[in-house]
Amino acid sequence: MLNSKLVDNKLDFMRELLEAYRQAGLDFNVPVIGSPAGAWMVVNSKRVLNFCSNDYLGLANHPALKEAVKQAVDRWGVGAAAVRFFAGTQELHLELERRLADFKGTEAAMYTQTGFIANLCGVTALLDSQDVVFSDSLNHASIVDGARLSRAKIIVYEHCDMADLRAKIKEHLPNYRRGLVITDGVFSMDGDIAPLDEIAALAEEHDLLTLVDDAHGEGVLGQGRGILHHFGLEGKIDVEVGTLSKAFGVIGGVVAGKQLVVDYVRAQGRAQNYSTATTPADTAACLAAVSLLSDSTELVDRLWANTGYFKTGMKKLGFDIGVTQTPIVPIHLGEVSLAKQFSARLFDEGVFAVGLGYPIVPRGAARVRIINTATHSRGDLDFALLAFEKVGRELRVI
Repeated sequence: MLNSKLVDNKLDFMRELLEAYRQAGLDFNVPVIGSPAGAWMVVNSKRVLNFCSNDYLGLANHPALKEAVKQAVDRWGVGAAAVRFFAGTQELHLELERRLADFKGTEAAMYTQTGFIANLCGVTALLDSQDVVFSDSLNHASIVDGARLSRAKIIVYEHCDMADLRAKIKEHLPNYRRGLVITDGVFSMDGDIAPLDEIAALAEEHDLLTLVDDAHGEGVLGQGRGILHHFGLEGKIDVEVGTLSKAFGVIGGVVAGKQLVVDYVRAQGRAQNYSTATTPADTAACLAAVSLLSDSTELVDRLWANTGYFKTGMKKLGFDIGVTQTPIVPIHLGEVSLAKQFSARLFDEGVFAVGLGYPIVPRGAARVRIINTATHSRGDLDFALLAFEKVGRELRVI
C-alpha cells in the first residue's frame, strides 16, 4: 500500500509555487462572465462597463458573424472531425486562407487553431539547435515557448532597443548557421509598437530571417490590415503571425508570407498538424470578420477616435499611461496591492478593468490595463473617466 504522506509530500513544490504566486498578488479567482462580449457585460452577476476585452472592433457578438455561424453549422456540422492533413481540411478552411492572404497582401496564409499554435509552428519550423533567435525581452509567451521548443540558442535583446539588437547580432550570429529576429508587433501590456522598419533593415543587413507576431495589430494598425501595412513593409517580413481571437472576435491563428515560406511552415508545423482542424462555425465566423474589415474601415476609425478621446481624458486627470501608441492603455501604479485595490474600487463604480502584477508584468510594474474598443460610446467613455477620477483621488494616485 502506498504511503499517503509520501505521495502527498511529493506535491509540495506545487503548493510552494502557488503560494508564492498568491503572495505576489496573483489571484486565481477569475471573473465569471454572464453575457456576450460587448461594451457592457455581466461580470460576477453585475452589469459593468467592459475595458478588459481584446474584442477591439466588437465583432465577437456581431450579427453578421452569428448568422455565418448558424449557416455553417447547418451545412457543415459542428466539427471538422480530423486533423488537416488527413480528412479535416474543409472548403471553408481553404477559402479563409485565400481571403486572409488577400487581406494581408501576401502570397499565402495558413489558418491554425489558435494564435499560440501559429507561433509554435512558425518559430519551430524555422530553427533548430544549429541556429540562433534574437527575441525582444517583452515578447509574448507563445514566442518564448516556440523558441524554447526549437532548441535554437535564444538571445534576448532589450525591449525595442535597436542598438542592443545590433550589438547582439554582431556578437552571436557568426557562431550559428542562421538567425531569426522575432518580435511582437504591438506589446500587449504597454501598448507600444515595435520599430519594425528598423528591425527589417537590420535583418536585411545581416541576412536574418524575420517573424512578427501581429496579434494586437490586426484590425487595429494599418487601417485594420496590421503592422506591415502600418510601416509599408508588405513582402519585407518573412513570417507574419497573427490571431483571429482579438480584433476578429473569433478564434484561430494565421501564418502568412510567401508561398514557399507558408508551405514550409505547414509541412513542419507539428502543433498544427497533430491537432484537429478548427470547427466550421469558427472558420465561417472568421470569414465573415475578414469580409467586414475588407469592405470598410468604419469600425477601425471608431476604435481610434475612442482611443484618442480616452487617452486625452486620462492624461488631463494626471494618470501615468506610459508609452502606449495603441488602444491598449496601461495605468501604471507600481505595487500589485494598489493595482488590485484600484481594480476592485473601479468594479464597485461599475467599470471592469483588471489589475495586473507579477508574473504577468515585471515586479514593481503593476498596473490596471484598459483596452478601448469600437463598441464604446462617448457616454461610456465619460462614465469611465469619472470613475477613474473618483477612484484615483480616493487612492491618492492623482
